[in-house]
Amino acid sequence: MPAPKELDPSTSLTALYGNKVRKLRLRAGWTQRELGEKVHVTHSRIAKIETGVESLPRQLSDLLDEVLGADGDLSDLWKHLGYTPPYPNWFRRYFEYEAKATRMYKFSQLIPGLTQTEEFRRALFQAGEVYGVLDVEDKVSVRLGRQALLDGPTPPWLWIILDQAVVYRVVGGRGVMRRQLAHLLALAERPHVHLQILPYESPEPIAMGGSLTILSMPKRDDVVYLEGIRSGGIHEEPEEVAKYAFAYDRMQANALSPTATASLIRKVMEEHYPCTSSDTN
Repeated sequence: MPAPKELDPSTSLTALYGNKVRKLRLRAGWTQRELGEKVHVTHSRIAKIETGVESLPRQLSDLLDEVLGADGDLSDLWKHLGYTPPYPNWFRRYFEYEAKATRMYKFSQLIPGLTQTEEFRRALFQAGEVYGVLDVEDKVSVRLGRQALLDGPTPPWLWIILDQAVVYRVVGGRGVMRRQLAHLLALAERPHVHLQILPYESPEPIAMGGSLTILSMPKRDDVVYLEGIRSGGIHEEPEEVAKYAFAYDRMQANALSPTATASLIRKVMEEHYPCTSSDTN
């Protein structure tokens, strides 16, 4: 095994940050792979962070701080890194709001990013390359970092309504879908996660126009985020937010109960994504 790359912490803030992560990891007696498993990222991502190759989202930094017992040092240092995610400005604003939210209400025609498995999101981003060149690994890493929100000491309350078609639309192969649906069921068992499916028999007009997220944050009004295939937008006007909140309430009232939702997902897994010895996807 090659010796780890020597890093001069005086060359940049990312180098200083990476050097501190490495010291804390070695003090804990963990390999890069072991640390990656604890914060839900690949070992190669940990290697890049430790060598100062790239910065990272705040949620991942906070989780590293907690896992490594940095007592806030990593979180404080992160504030000076100037991290810029590989997304347009309007989505960066959404990142900021999402990180502050104490309650999230989502309706989606796709498995929401916060609940995607790594193999599902990689397959999704790879499929998206037909629309242009994407840095798949960077996008996968950013989404993994965002998921740290659900694993922190004070996770937000998360209400999810999925269009029924979501569980039938195959992304990455049947094995990938089976594991993704199993992950959804596991998340739904957490006390702060509430999962429902909007059935085909409930033709809500707003459910045919894309994905909807309502974020509730302390000391400010709720905001709405709408996302389409290649665009998105944030609405902060109280009148507009109220309209979408009403629409969400209608969808929630017409959706299957959490118990019925879990039963439907298990049925779909058995009928459409059975586990077979020849399944390699």
